[in-house]
Amino acid sequence: MAARRLGYRVHTLAPDSDTPTGQIADLEITASYDDVDAVTRFARGVDVVTFEFENVPAAAAAAAEQHAVVRPSGRALAVAQHRLREKRFVADLGLPVTPFAPVRTDAELTAALDRLGVPAVLKTASYGYDGKGQARVATASDAAAAWEAVGRQESILEAFIDLELEISVIGARGVDGEWSYFGPFENEHRRHILDISVAPAGVAADTAVLAVDVTRRVMEALDFVGLLCIEFFVARDGRLLVNELAPRPHNSGHLTFDACRTSQFEQQLRAICGLPLGSPELLQPAAMANLLGDAWARGEPDWRAALALPDVKLHLYGKSTPRPGRKMGHLTALAPTADEARARVRAARDALLGV
Repeated sequence: MAARRLGYRVHTLAPDSDTPTGQIADLEITASYDDVDAVTRFARGVDVVTFEFENVPAAAAAAAEQHAVVRPSGRALAVAQHRLREKRFVADLGLPVTPFAPVRTDAELTAALDRLGVPAVLKTASYGYDGKGQARVATASDAAAAWEAVGRQESILEAFIDLELEISVIGARGVDGEWSYFGPFENEHRRHILDISVAPAGVAADTAVLAVDVTRRVMEALDFVGLLCIEFFVARDGRLLVNELAPRPHNSGHLTFDACRTSQFEQQLRAICGLPLGSPELLQPAAMANLLGDAWARGEPDWRAALALPDVKLHLYGKSTPRPGRKMGHLTALAPTADEARARVRAARDALLGV
């Protein structure tokens, strides 16, 4: 939609048809991400390729780079889509990360637990999101079950952090190195899925400054063009730790569509197409609440009840089938303060659900 407003035509490639993006595209190609021939044909028909999903095989990104400009680059994608590469890259920059250890064998799992202790979290190195591909190791006796739960595949063990809260920063970097950012946003999760995001985040000023600085340093080290979201843990002892990188517009930044002078989606287009970046100014405190497929469990949600509340916006993504845990849309609420925005968006979602 941002591309349309800027006068661009849009081609999309995804494994499914009638996707939310495909519904407004000039050309929708239905093919697997690892279908290199299809990716090659797709890339030949466009000038710039970008991603809204980072788990695209490296071979596909490399094939696209032979025929079009790919932003962010395949190198940046390769780092961000693999938890071990991601953590090592950030740690090698001297930036704060969650303590971690690689796990590929039973012996490495034992050594990692000896080093990091319990509780800990075991995560697959690749293809994990929204809590998928991870298992908590509460005690040493849980290790074998956790290893089986993640499929005994290459993984990463991360030390358990005593959290105060989680925040994210979304950086934008242009072709010429111009840089801008959204956030920090304060994020609440439910069942490992983002539930509510609030801007501005309720963190100390020095924590916010550090999070922004870390985001910029990571993007410069990757020579990143486009949008990169970094999710951070803020520990109760005050430490700020990098959790994950997402090389794309991010769920926590969806509120920018209503609350900022330039949305994250328009900023992505500006960055990858070589245009000057827009102002990321937050015009008013805001909060976003995700709408998962669970909201349809008792039938069609009550859209009128939610939209009857002032300063509430509804965004539905056009996904055809609601499933538990599937992100179907979101609500955004604006208010004079962040706390009021959080309360309003909760009230709107409760009304929608008939709670």
